[in-house]
Amino acid sequence: MNTQASLSTAPTSDEHDVERTILLLARSEPELGQAAVAERLRLSGLQISPSGVRYIWQKHGLETAVKRLQALASDADAGLETLTENQRKLLERGELSARLARGECGAEGDVHEFSGGEPLERRQLILNAAAELFSEQGYDRSSIRDIARKVGLLPGSVYHYFPSKDELYLAVHREGFERVLGRVKAAAEGGSDPWDRLQRACEVHVSGIVEGSPVDRITGHSLSFTGAPELLSKIQPYREAYEDVFRELINALPVAPGTDRSLLRLFLLGGMNWIYLWYREGRRTPKDIADAMVDIVRRGVTG
Repeated sequence: MNTQASLSTAPTSDEHDVERTILLLARSEPELGQAAVAERLRLSGLQISPSGVRYIWQKHGLETAVKRLQALASDADAGLETLTENQRKLLERGELSARLARGECGAEGDVHEFSGGEPLERRQLILNAAAELFSEQGYDRSSIRDIARKVGLLPGSVYHYFPSKDELYLAVHREGFERVLGRVKAAAEGGSDPWDRLQRACEVHVSGIVEGSPVDRITGHSLSFTGAPELLSKIQPYREAYEDVFRELINALPVAPGTDRSLLRLFLLGGMNWIYLWYREGRRTPKDIADAMVDIVRRGVTG
């Protein structure tokens, strides 16, 4: 059966079954793409091509996931509350992307909010999505297509801002280090003595790792081991500039003669950077963890 027959051909009962099933899936699983829907129908004994699925979606104004989610919300008495949290986030991203594409966002002074109130524009959406995927999947397993899909854009839109995946990877790291560098410096300057300055800097560092945006978290750990030393070497200057702040803070500490300050710096940063692996919200706050780590370094653990 070919569901892409001309409109003049009278639909068969099978075609009605196919269309009805596609519309039911559009409501029950609106995130599914046309290929996934076609495969789902094939497994149930109904034959249709992915382009045939899209034709039926277009016929009913449901050709994008955003339109299917909007239809689902508008048909339900609970409105947006009928959507899952992930569906609401997908809808927010899609609607924001649509506004950006129409030129309704991004003008100077024009701020739109997404995911917890953080001001974002298209470039920032891409950076956050890239940081999340690099962290979850690693650099090598994350493609531009994956990143574009995560923010509801076409791959070409990503390439408009970043000419290659390498450039995107570097941009994520560069922005992450620049952001946290400014916050750590400002926090340290408010300290009353060398230990207080170090503690304040560590509080900012740990908070960024566990509570910051995906781009903020990049400073805490390498998002991937790419097997591309030339790429990692380009990141190194940003990491060294950030570590210089902690080098100065630790060099100013009143510590016992013979203390290896370089090893002390690496020990403290290394301990903080691994927090992202074991941190669980609700047990200790990032501030509590940072303060305890600095206290252990300062006072030791002997009774």
